[in-house]
Amino acid sequence: MADHTELLPDPLPAEPLAVVSHWLADALAAHRQPNANSMVLATSTPDGKPSARVVLCKDIVPDPGYLVFYTNYLSSKGRQLQSNPRAAAVMHWDALHRQVRIEGLISFVPARDSDAYFASRSWDKRLGARASAQSEPVASRAVLEAAVAEEARRLGVPIPGTEGVDANLEVNIPRPAHWGGYRLWADAVELWSEGAARIHDRARWTRTLAARGETFEPGAWSVTRLQP
Repeated sequence: MADHTELLPDPLPAEPLAVVSHWLADALAAHRQPNANSMVLATSTPDGKPSARVVLCKDIVPDPGYLVFYTNYLSSKGRQLQSNPRAAAVMHWDALHRQVRIEGLISFVPARDSDAYFASRSWDKRLGARASAQSEPVASRAVLEAAVAEEARRLGVPIPGTEGVDANLEVNIPRPAHWGGYRLWADAVELWSEGAARIHDRARWTRTLAARGETFEPGAWSVTRLQP
């Protein structure tokens, strides 16, 4: 597949997340990097101390406009999102000469959606999610493995890695309450496409988000081109 050198159209699209969804589909189809849906997620404490890590973008919903990712709600990022429910994400596809930056507000994924995604994971990953107190200290690798084995015994399922255990085994491992999804509702999106002689193409979309219970009501997007 040839590298993309396509610049942003003129006039710019009115809605940016449809472009993001298209770019992600291109990256997945290109098979140029593992985990093409990976993104750097940045959060911060209430007093402004930032931290960042890589998570997987599991869905993009252009209308009404959010990304979806899953994690342990009690992890360091989960605690930061609880106290400061804003985040920023970056998706970068170097081989395709494209980058996306997204900023916005956080809400929880509905429990039924978290249940469905959790059930779609392999049984050993579901077991690991239950056994791990993500981000908490642990004395040794052996202690962590013992916690996984104990959870397996408690649920009456095999211990992962045990000789002869089928990796595709069908076992019932329910989603724990401390694990699930978030929606990152975009109120700012920046698209970057590499241009010749470092004259890259950049554009930034912004909008307002009004809280409506557990979700948000978005305003209309406004957009402007930016110098590289």
